[in-house]
Parts: sequence; C-alpha cells; structure tokens
Amino acid sequence: MQLDDFRFKHGLRVRWAEADMQGIVFNGHYLTYADVGITEYFRAMGQAYSGETGVNGSDFFAVRTLLEYRSPARFDDLLDVHVRIARLGNSSMQFLIGIYRGAELLVNGEIVYVHADQSSRRPSPIPASFRAAVTGFEKVMPDGA
Repeated sequence: MQLDDFRFKHGLRVRWAEADMQGIVFNGHYLTYADVGITEYFRAMGQAYSGETGVNGSDFFAVRTLLEYRSPARFDDLLDVHVRIARLGNSSMQFLIGIYRGAELLVNGEIVYVHADQSSRRPSPIPASFRAAVTGFEKVMPDGA
C-alpha cells in the first residue's frame, strides 16, 4: 500500500469515547473511521448519498471487511483516513483503506461493496455514471475500470 496511490484523504481527531482505559482506540472504531472515509470519498467524487439515493431501487452494500492493525491510535491523535477504489467489477468494488497518523500507517484494510437490488439483495451492474465518476476521480485506475 503506497501513500502516493491515494488521491483522497479525510482527517479526523480521536475522541475520548473512542479510547479504552489505556487511552488506545478500541479496535471496532477503526471500521467506523473507514466508513466515514468512504462516505466522504463519495461526497468528494460527487456521488454523495441524499434523499434520492436508492430511489431507483438499488444501492451499495458492504459484503466484506478486513482490517490489519499495525500500531495503535490514541486519544486526541489527528488521523487521516485514505481511501481509494482498487477494483471495479461488474457489480462489486474493492476499497483500499489506510489510516495514518502523520506518515505512520496505523491500520490498513479493504472493504468490498456490491451494487444490488434493494428488495432482492441480488447483485446488479454498477451504473455507468458511477463508473465514470470513479475513473474521473481516481489517481490510479482501478482494476477493471
């Protein structure tokens, strides 16, 4: 995972409620940080969720998450959540996540989303407009783009 491969990052500060008695961030909060990063990535790409999201009966659903913990974040640390789409398939996409404190990689991982029908939860093709937004936004083209 190369820091230079990421075009997008979102900053946040570790809050008191996210740290345990030793002042270290509880592991489950890193997935929340990744989710916030992906939400802000969508916004930066011009694909933010709104009242109209899902009006066509489809949406993206997370189907796989993997996080690797390298070093702990602590209360009041300033973190940057780096996000990019590494693979863009017919109905799925793979996000790569890097959570950094300065230049130090604390957590890396991936989250796979599937575009699916909201009722049946069956996969459906990713819309061409979304694909165009991704290829126009990313610094490194995703596999399958």
